[in-house]
Amino acid sequence: MPSEQSGASAVFDANRARGAVAFEVCLQDGVTRRGALHEAGSLRVRFPSPEDAGLSAVFVNTAGGIAGGDRFDVEIAVGAGARLTLTTAAAEKVYRALGAPAELNITLKVADDAALAWLPQETILFDHARLSRRIDIDLAEGASLLLCEILVFGRAAMGERLRQGSLVDRWRLKRGGRLVFAETVRLEGDIGAQLDRPAIAAGAGAVATALMVPGDEALVERIREVSDSFGGEVGLSAWNGFAMARFCAQDVARLRADMVAVLGRAAGRPLPRLWLN
Repeated sequence: MPSEQSGASAVFDANRARGAVAFEVCLQDGVTRRGALHEAGSLRVRFPSPEDAGLSAVFVNTAGGIAGGDRFDVEIAVGAGARLTLTTAAAEKVYRALGAPAELNITLKVADDAALAWLPQETILFDHARLSRRIDIDLAEGASLLLCEILVFGRAAMGERLRQGSLVDRWRLKRGGRLVFAETVRLEGDIGAQLDRPAIAAGAGAVATALMVPGDEALVERIREVSDSFGGEVGLSAWNGFAMARFCAQDVARLRADMVAVLGRAAGRPLPRLWLN
C-alpha cells in the first residue's frame, strides 16, 4: 500500500503547471509576420498591435505564477531581416517550493540581419523559492540582440527578503556558431546572507543584466552619458563584439528606472508600452 506521504507527493506532482510556447517570425514584403505557432499548457503569447515593420509579442502565464516542480519552455526563431520585441504582461512570481525547483528553459535563435529584443518584466523570487533557468541564444553573425533580465529577491513591499531558496541561472550565447559568452549563477541556502556580501550584491534586493549585440565601447560611452541619473549601481563593459550592463539596487523601482535609461540608449526604438506603465 502506498504511504500517505507518497500519495500526497503524487497529488502534488499531478498539479504542477506545464507550459510551452514555440513560434517563428519571418519577413514578408518588408514586414515582420508571425509564422508557425505552438502553445501548450498555461503559457500563451499574444501579438497586441501591428507595427510599421516589426512585431511585438507579450507572454501570459495563465497559471498566475511559478511554483516548485512547474516547467515552462520557450522557443523562438527570428528569420532573416525580421524584427521582434517580446515582453511579459506582468512581473513573474516564483513561489515557495516544497520540493523540486521550477524549471524555465528559453531558446532564442536569430538569423542574419534580424533583430530580437527580449525584454520581460522582472522575476520576483519569494522566500524559499527554487528556480532553475536556462537561456540558450544562437545568433547569426549579422544578427542583433537586446536582452534584459531582472531578478528581485523577496517582496520588499511586504517586508520580505529571500532568506532561503535556490537559484541556478545558466546563460549561453553563440554567435556565428561559436560560443562567445557563458555564465552560470548559483545561489543556494541563505541567499539573503550571500547577497549581503560586498563582493556579491552588498545588500541589494534586486539585480539585473542587459546584453547588447552588437556592442562596443562607443555604445558603452553613449550609455554613460546618462549615468548621472542612475539610482543604483550600474557597471558597463564591452568585449567580443557585445556590450553588457550589470545592475544592483536596493529596490526594483530604482533598478527598473536605471534599466529603462540604459535600454533607451541601446534600443534605438521605443520600449514596450507595458514597461512604461
